[in-house]
Amino acid sequence: MGVVKALLRFLSYLYHGLLCLILLVMSALAMAAGTQSLNLQMLPATVAGSVTILFCCALFGLVTVLLAIRGLVRPLFFLWSLVVLILLVKGYFLSSYHFSPGGINTALYLIAGALIAVLGSWFRMTADLSKRRS
Repeated sequence: MGVVKALLRFLSYLYHGLLCLILLVMSALAMAAGTQSLNLQMLPATVAGSVTILFCCALFGLVTVLLAIRGLVRPLFFLWSLVVLILLVKGYFLSSYHFSPGGINTALYLIAGALIAVLGSWFRMTADLSKRRS
C-alpha cells in the first residue's frame, strides 16, 4: 500500500506542477501580448483582468507544490488540489460550458488527473498528521 501512496503522491506533484507551469506560461504570454482577458469559458473569472488572476493563481499553485515537495504546508497543497478539482467539475459540467467535438475527453482526463492528485495529497497529508500524533 505504501508504494501506491507514494505513486499517487508523485503523480499529484507532477499533475499540479505541470498544470501550474502551463497556466503560468499561457497567462504570461497573454500578458506579454497585451491581452487583458482570455476566453477560458470553464473558469469563473471571465472579466477583464482574468489574465492577471490566472497568472497569480498559477504562481500560487506552483509555490504550493514546491513547498509541499519540501515537506512544508502539505494541508495547503491538499486544499489547492481540492479547489482545482472543484473548479474543473464546476466549470466543465455545472456551468453553461459547451464542448466541441471530442472536447469532453480532455475534460475527463483533466478531472481524472485532478482526482488522482487529490487522493495523493490526501494520503500524504494524513500520513503527516498521523506521524505527529505518534
